[in-house]
Amino acid sequence: MRGIKEAGALSEKIILNELKLNPCQACNTCYKTGNCMHKDDMPALLDKMEKSNLWVLGTPIYWWGPTAQFKIFLDRWYHPKHQSFKGKRVILVIPLGGGHERYARHTTGLLTDVLNYLSIELVETVLAPGFNRRGEVKNNGNLLKKAYNTGFGAIKEL
Repeated sequence: MRGIKEAGALSEKIILNELKLNPCQACNTCYKTGNCMHKDDMPALLDKMEKSNLWVLGTPIYWWGPTAQFKIFLDRWYHPKHQSFKGKRVILVIPLGGGHERYARHTTGLLTDVLNYLSIELVETVLAPGFNRRGEVKNNGNLLKKAYNTGFGAIKEL
């Protein structure tokens, strides 16, 4: 996020755990009426996503997959607004307690497939294996530099 800001872009950090997000029911109300049946924070989040050219999506790995909150968020892309995501750019940031990148393979595969399906460009995936505690990554200068350079470079390419 610091690289993005220092490259001159506006940014906003959104913590999914602080939002009210209900799981998609595949009821198709959003396709029939343009509005989801749920009255939660997702419509405002979809609006922000539409207005942004670059997203940094992050989720730690829980049992080889994304968090439940992230999966709910991803499933709610089912809304017709996802059609406006074409051409957006994404940086994935994925910390994981396991000491090898292979523990992220299901999550990176899922996200790569979704992004490809929606014609969203995956700029880069920044994996952080071996970090079990929140904030622990702050002690890894090489990884922080990679994340900074990825964000800075992605904005300069726009």
